[in-house]
Amino acid sequence: MDTQKSTAPSPKPKKLSSRTTTTSEPRTVEPPVNLPALDSDVFERRFYIEDIRPRVEGGRFAVKRVAGDRVVVSADIFRDGHDVTAAALRWRREGDLAWQAAPMVFVDNDRWKGEFTPTRTGRHMFGIEAWTATFATWRRDCLVKQNAGVDITVELLEGRALIAAALVRAGESLPALQTALDEFDRTRAPEPLLGDELAALMAEVEPRPDLTWSDSFPLTVDRPRARFGAWYELFPRSQTTDAGRHGTFDDVIARLPDIAAKGYDVLYLPPIHPIGRTNRKGKNNTLNAAPGEPGSPYAIGAEEGGHDAIHPELGTLADFLRLVEAAKAHDMEIALDFAIQCSPDHPWLKEHPDWFKWRPDGTIRYSENPPKKYEDIVNPDFYCDDREALWQALRDVVLFWVAQGVRIFRVDNPHTKPFPFWEWLIRDVQTRDPDTVFLSEAFTRPKVMKALAKLGFTQSYTYFTWRTGKAEFEEYLTELTRYPECEFYRPNFFVNTPDILPFHLQSGDGWMFKSRLALAATLSATYGVYSGFELLEHTPLAEGKEEYLDSEKYEIRPRDWNAPGNINDYITRLNQCRRENPALQQNANLTFVAVDNGEVIGFVKESAAKDNAVAVAVALGRGPHEFWFHFGDLRIGPEDARRPVRAVENLLTGEKRQIEWGGLRLYVDPENDPVVLMRCLT
Repeated sequence: MDTQKSTAPSPKPKKLSSRTTTTSEPRTVEPPVNLPALDSDVFERRFYIEDIRPRVEGGRFAVKRVAGDRVVVSADIFRDGHDVTAAALRWRREGDLAWQAAPMVFVDNDRWKGEFTPTRTGRHMFGIEAWTATFATWRRDCLVKQNAGVDITVELLEGRALIAAALVRAGESLPALQTALDEFDRTRAPEPLLGDELAALMAEVEPRPDLTWSDSFPLTVDRPRARFGAWYELFPRSQTTDAGRHGTFDDVIARLPDIAAKGYDVLYLPPIHPIGRTNRKGKNNTLNAAPGEPGSPYAIGAEEGGHDAIHPELGTLADFLRLVEAAKAHDMEIALDFAIQCSPDHPWLKEHPDWFKWRPDGTIRYSENPPKKYEDIVNPDFYCDDREALWQALRDVVLFWVAQGVRIFRVDNPHTKPFPFWEWLIRDVQTRDPDTVFLSEAFTRPKVMKALAKLGFTQSYTYFTWRTGKAEFEEYLTELTRYPECEFYRPNFFVNTPDILPFHLQSGDGWMFKSRLALAATLSATYGVYSGFELLEHTPLAEGKEEYLDSEKYEIRPRDWNAPGNINDYITRLNQCRRENPALQQNANLTFVAVDNGEVIGFVKESAAKDNAVAVAVALGRGPHEFWFHFGDLRIGPEDARRPVRAVENLLTGEKRQIEWGGLRLYVDPENDPVVLMRCLT
């Protein structure tokens, strides 16, 4: 039960009497055993407020929205008797003293609905209150009697008394209420007391008997980048034209105009910290690095510093700050990798040896994920005796980079760290800076991935990277967009990563790269690519391995970013379509449509404001393909004027076509373009 009672004083319960029944055969009436006492609360409860939505795990975790979003709340609200019910939403931002209110309206079958629109980022609370609408009850009954020809003289006096009692709290409504009373006193006509305007005023100022409220539920309000954006991942050291020269932040700055022109919003950098030398990995993850090999940036920490230091060959902190500012000038943000692992050379091993686990022979255990071994890194012991200091030190690393202007963090393998740590850290950081975004890089079991999202991660990696079939996509996206997942899980569809070269890309077919890009960019409001994707890089480490040969994690990889065969123009057009169509900037309003071809998937997305709808068809297999795209009974447009789709406009060519028999006959040649993007018209 979600209901709480009002704290108004309650009448003292009367003593209940019992009565025995006499029958032809006398019997003994035994006193009840352990009969619960009648609490005075029982006499006060009139309302029940149930099945409140949205909620996550009964309100244990926060619902997520973006500033400016409507938060639509519904609930079952009912009471005994026939009195008129009134209800309202109450909400406030954490730290604010005053609650704001928004009315709720009756829908049907005791279901009520209301909405409010938070405009500031940060943590909020919302709840529902219900009470007896005394004046509305009186007015309803009075009108019924009047329409039936019943004398309502006494009822009008009762109504006058209700209005008079409300004068003391009328505020700005006082003149209007007094005018109604004066007019009734002068004419004794019912009209002054039964008007709609007076009813609305009384609903605002009259007392609220039987006031009952629900529990309060958490709501996190983020900035728009938390939901919409295109991510581009690169290794700064590879932004060079010579494999013998380590790339710098200045080299990254030089690439910004090209990356921004393709429509990317977030530039994501793997760890930029000093790299350890002990057990440094060599090319293709060999155990021993040759002289001059740079090692893996995930082996964090050396004599130059740890997680709050910068690798000397990349530049200085001042150089990094110039990169942050340069990115802003191109309407981009820098995202940093927060990887909680240490090289054996990390300063913390000497300064805080008790933060780590040591073996009986005095050596430290390196990290493992059997059968994989990571000899170049060790993991902190989150439950060591000095864990409070360790947790705070890790939190302070994040705060350090926030102070440098970084507001987005991709978190490496969060599922291998304690859940309470993440709930505490994210809340602490976002309390100080509510605009901070955390992306969970957890490719693990579904419930664990969802748990991390509930605990506070702003965005989450997904299984998109491995979904290939039409039924798989429809099932998975239905899962991500249904209730309650849609309230807390924001997907980020990465098409590839430095660790993952999916099997379906290993053929190097350009149409497949375009298809995967289009699927990610249209099915999810946020998606990402790892550099090299635009060049169709596809050579695996070995047959049956989803890893890149000559992985950039272990060597410097300069490239010609305009090499023949690139799909740069295709990426630019897709990102432009995303920016021009709000329907592609959200995840909630997604509808799969019937397509009579198993190798083509079709769907429609509609913007939150219902002022933009985009239809998408993507080829999943080699073609060409001819197919029927069936809109069926799908309707789009404003809530009060939903209409069928009457025509479409191709977003790339501008061609317009009328809908016939509820659909369209379309043709797609994947070798040219595996995607059809259409704006829906009514």
